Amino acid sequence: MSTQTFEFQVEARQLLQLMIHSIYSNRDVFLRELVSNASDALDKLRIAALRDDSLGADVSDLHIRIETDPDARTLTVRDNGIGMSYDEVAELIGTIANSGTAKLLAELREAKDGAGAEGLIGQFGVGFYSSFMVADEVTLVTRRAGENGGTRWTSRGEGTYTLERLDEDAPQGTAVTLHLKPADPDDQLPDYTAEWKLREIVKRYSDFITWPVRLAPAPADGDGGGDGEAAALNSMKALWARPREEVSDDEYHELYKHISHDWRDPLETIRLQAEGTFEYQALLFLPAHAPHDLFTRDHKRGVQLYVKRVFIMDDCEALLPSYLRFVKGVVDAADLSLNVSREILQQDRQIQRMNRRLAKKVLASVKDLRTADPERYATCWREFGAVVKEGLVTDPDNRDAILAAATFATSHDETAPTTLKDYVERMKDGQSDIYYMTGESRQAIENSPHMEAFRAKGVEVLLLTDPVDEVWTDAVGEFDGKPLRSVAKGEIDLGDGTDDTSDAEREKLDQEYADVLGWLMERLADDVKEVRLSSRLTVSPACVVSDADDITPALENMYRAMGQEVPPAKRILELNPGHPLVRGLREAFAEREDRAGLAETAELLHGLAVLAEGGQPKDPARFVKLMADRLERAL
Repeated sequence: MSTQTFEFQVEARQLLQLMIHSIYSNRDVFLRELVSNASDALDKLRIAALRDDSLGADVSDLHIRIETDPDARTLTVRDNGIGMSYDEVAELIGTIANSGTAKLLAELREAKDGAGAEGLIGQFGVGFYSSFMVADEVTLVTRRAGENGGTRWTSRGEGTYTLERLDEDAPQGTAVTLHLKPADPDDQLPDYTAEWKLREIVKRYSDFITWPVRLAPAPADGDGGGDGEAAALNSMKALWARPREEVSDDEYHELYKHISHDWRDPLETIRLQAEGTFEYQALLFLPAHAPHDLFTRDHKRGVQLYVKRVFIMDDCEALLPSYLRFVKGVVDAADLSLNVSREILQQDRQIQRMNRRLAKKVLASVKDLRTADPERYATCWREFGAVVKEGLVTDPDNRDAILAAATFATSHDETAPTTLKDYVERMKDGQSDIYYMTGESRQAIENSPHMEAFRAKGVEVLLLTDPVDEVWTDAVGEFDGKPLRSVAKGEIDLGDGTDDTSDAEREKLDQEYADVLGWLMERLADDVKEVRLSSRLTVSPACVVSDADDITPALENMYRAMGQEVPPAKRILELNPGHPLVRGLREAFAEREDRAGLAETAELLHGLAVLAEGGQPKDPARFVKLMADRLERAL
């Protein structure tokens, strides 16, 4: 046997300290890295044995074994994989010991193993060093499959490391033994010889890797036993990697509950397998119920990310747009550009491509659900429709797909919502616009004065009650060449040939009401920008509308709630010339010279119009006093 001692270079020592103290935010990941390295070694041996029959390696029971000795404070992760030769150990250690920091990180990002197991995660000399977060000394013993002699590497992670050739026949594979630091709960350093802790880490990070991870019983007397029956810690059931026909719905549902911590079954299971230059698999779930914090800033969103079945991170926001934040599931990529700790995704084209593909798949699944199972679709849209519609504003590329999946409440049917496509097919002859109205509830919209002419003429109106509806309708603008038009904005000309008022009659009315409209405009100049006769009212005496390009009062309130000051926009007061109150006001205006009482009537008429749309008068106390005085005089 020959032992050589090597000294870490200054740069390497700095990098090692950086990895131990800064790069990893959670000490538990050291075991993930060691298990991942072992899994890679098993993959490589399996491929090497297929390519070289003369290798003579035993591949009958490939596995990873974890051994602990609480008295000696050691933890060993052992595999019977490909192993390493003396030169390979020196080369891998040299990668970190002899490279500049920038060069090393560049090599780690660009490293590819085309001849071995394609797409294996990382590189041995990186995650291996995370062991020094929890160990005072690390010893590695390895023998490459097909060779006789072994190699031992030892270091305390400080200034030096030793390499030793072993003449005796070491077991095939690699064993990494950590001489653990004392447990220190105050420093968030658990006892990594505790069986419950090892089970927790393996279950969290390595549950789905291909090979069994076995935990050997701890020695009873501290004599280095632990040779009893080893229990498997991982399920090895990567459901997303198995054919659909081999997985039951119950298994999918159990995985969903494990991921989401939801006691209900998911509403829908979505599978996706991408092949080609960049391969990944996804298993996504649509929940049956919206979480209570779906619209809060602190809501955790995103799916779990795995690379080659090794858990990388929870709540990976980069893989799905924010308007699909309710989707749960797993994405398992063959290869991804990760940083050195595997904990932070780099924003690159692969991630963006996955984001687009997953979003399209989810939206297509929601659309298909509408025809395949209307009841489940109704549940999905009731729970998550409001958040999906955010994408109409934030994701123009998927706007058509969102509209195709969306349904909206409609005056055409009290219970069944409609798609925009079906609305267009039902449009009356001569109708050029898709009409909608926003409001707090269906009842409030249906009782609004703005709906009267549309109801009288049987013109369908979309009834939009989510806050986001105030925004997306302006952002989208049109569907299938048909403009989206609010029934509460601008002048309405239904243009269907059913208007009971001819052009001549309308012109006569304009002349008759010209004086009183001008007077009202003077009296209400502080509150309205225009007073005009209405073509949308059939029952109510008056209503207020916004100009075609003005924002609605509801949108004004939303902006103010977000802390943005918006200059108040004056509205337009529309009067129904066929209503007795309006006719009486015109006649009284023509007959009386003292119009002080009429001024109060004008103020009350405007206040009633504001109340009818769900707003409140500028001076509620004065409005109540005027109304009380009028009621008293009427008794």
